[in-house]
Amino acid sequence: MQKYQNREELILEIQKRAKLFIEEFGDIDDKEKDIFISEVDKTPSQMLAYQLGWMNLILNWENQEQQGHVVVTPTPDYKWNNLGSLYESFYKQYDGYTLKELCNMFTKVEQQIIELINSYTDVELFQQGGRKWSSSTPANWPIWKWIHINTVAPFKSFRTKIRKWKKLQQRKLF
Repeated sequence: MQKYQNREELILEIQKRAKLFIEEFGDIDDKEKDIFISEVDKTPSQMLAYQLGWMNLILNWENQEQQGHVVVTPTPDYKWNNLGSLYESFYKQYDGYTLKELCNMFTKVEQQIIELINSYTDVELFQQGGRKWSSSTPANWPIWKWIHINTVAPFKSFRTKIRKWKKLQQRKLF
């Protein structure tokens, strides 16, 4: 897994990967956003909903902890062994939005994640135990790793998927 020397490296990588990912949606017609192609396994809108769901979970975990609540990860309704149902809840939550609306939401949440990163001390961000929510699993990851695994890593993998989706969709049209 990629590591970061400091918060600036993490932020720059998030910004770079988010920009590349979100630009892929600019040439997709809204009528195509829910087309499922089995070789890809997610629709364009599902890819965005997945990203929005996870980034908002991180923000919610932090918000809940700051309010003094005990944070249950991933959520009180979903356990780690039931992530498929969690993803389905993301798809349902963001169903009905246009691609442009989803992309705008994505950009706003990306900025909130960057603001969150900037709110942490280096110790909180890079050492284990920075927050109770980040220590809530046996892996006991530092916060940066939670953020990376739910931003940079899927931005890369979903960019590959959306590019494959577009290529396969083009073949179907001609």
